[in-house]
Amino acid sequence: MTESSAVPRQQYVQCLSPSGLHRVAYTEWGDPANPRVLVCVHGLTRSSRDFDRLAAALCGTYRVVCPDVVGRGLSSWLIDPRGYGVAQYVADMVTLIARTGVEQVDWFGTSMGGLIGMALAGLPDAPIGRLLLNDIGP
Repeated sequence: MTESSAVPRQQYVQCLSPSGLHRVAYTEWGDPANPRVLVCVHGLTRSSRDFDRLAAALCGTYRVVCPDVVGRGLSSWLIDPRGYGVAQYVADMVTLIARTGVEQVDWFGTSMGGLIGMALAGLPDAPIGRLLLNDIGP
């Protein structure tokens, strides 16, 4: 691990909802060319920065990507508040995973992040290889 791989990088990806476009912020750790990607998704009232210590510890093995779910952290808000729900969050994560340029990711989900991970992992041809759930009752 190099010194620079332990420094978080703030990024954004543009996503689509039925009412328009919005930006999803994410913090990325580790080598941006690493094909081993771990996506860490926070709980309902939390943010991507909940995973700073974990990401710093794992960034030598993984490229760790920690998004702020839309409406939280540095991500923008939806135009229509009725859009907040697991279906929109899954769609946003599909866009984020596509941005990574890899076919498959591992997933760490806390609470709401676990629900999003389960919903995504349950889809045909899901891009999730391993799914770790924290503080969620499936």
